[in-house]
Amino acid sequence: MSKKFMAEIIGTAVLVFIGCGAAVFLGANVGGGLLPVALAFGLTLAAMIYVIGNVSGCHINPAVSLAALLDKRITTKEFGGYVIAQVLGAIIGAGLLFALTQMFGITDITGSLGSNGVTSAGGVGGALIVETILTFVFVLVVLAVTSDESKSTIAGLVIGLALIAVIVVGITLTGTSVNPARSIGPALFAGGYYLANVWVFIVAPLLGGVLAAIVFRTFSAKAQKAK
Repeated sequence: MSKKFMAEIIGTAVLVFIGCGAAVFLGANVGGGLLPVALAFGLTLAAMIYVIGNVSGCHINPAVSLAALLDKRITTKEFGGYVIAQVLGAIIGAGLLFALTQMFGITDITGSLGSNGVTSAGGVGGALIVETILTFVFVLVVLAVTSDESKSTIAGLVIGLALIAVIVVGITLTGTSVNPARSIGPALFAGGYYLANVWVFIVAPLLGGVLAAIVFRTFSAKAQKAK
C-alpha cells in the first residue's frame, strides 16, 4: 500500500512541476504557451502512466480516484490514501516551482504559479460548468480505456491526448484544472484570489468524476446485457 501512495505522491508532484512549470515559464497566451502548456501536462501524464501505472494505476488526480472508487476498482481506504498522497504531491511540485521563482529570481509569467481562476469563465458559475464538463470527458476516457486490458499498451497515450484536448479547450477560461490536487498545490502558495476560489476546482472536478462514473457504469451494464 505504501508503494502505491508513494507512487501517487511522485506522479502528482511531477505533473504539477512540469505542467504548471510550463505555464509559469512560458505563460498561457494563445500565441505563446497555450499549446506547449497543454502538451506539458498531457505528455507528462502519459509518461507517468507508463512509469507508475503498474504500481498505483497512476490516478494522480482525486477526480479519477473518486471515479475508480465508485466503479469499485479501489476501496474507501485506498481512496483516502490516494487523495492525501495526491494533494501532498501537488504541494511538493508547486513548492519546488515557488522555490525556483523566489530563490533564483525566475519570473513567474502567470504571477500565480499557474493557479486556476474563475474570472475569464464569467465567474464562479461559468467555471463550475466548464470544469465539470471537461472533467467528465477526461475521466470518462480514463475509465473506458483502463477497463479493457487489450488497450493497456496505448492507455497512456490515449489518456495523455485526452488531457491535452480538454486543456486546450479550457485553458483560456479557467486555466483548466480537471484535477483538485493540481489546483490546491499552486493556490496554497499563490494565496488571495486563487486560494479563495480553489473550492471551485475541487467541487467541479469531483462532480465531473462522479458523472463520468455513473455514465460509464450505465454503458458497461448495457454492454454486458448485450453479450
